[in-house]
Amino acid sequence: MGKTELKIEVDADLVRDAEAAGLDLENLTEAAIRAALQKKHQAQPTMEDRARKWAEENAEAIKAHRERIDQYGVFGDDLRTW
Repeated sequence: MGKTELKIEVDADLVRDAEAAGLDLENLTEAAIRAALQKKHQAQPTMEDRARKWAEENAEAIKAHRERIDQYGVFGDDLRTW
């Protein structure tokens, strides 16, 4: 995996203190970006998660709809010729 040069502006005092503490700013930056991406991906629900949530939130309406179809059939069912 190659590297891309990135120009960012960071508070000069913060950089000086980090370098004085022996911190590797390049590795810290990459680690912070990876952590932020992982957190973002974990926070976003998958399509399956959204579908499951929708079904749970609408379970009562789905049940009522199915009961209505069982009782009355599908609209226009009596008009179909096939």
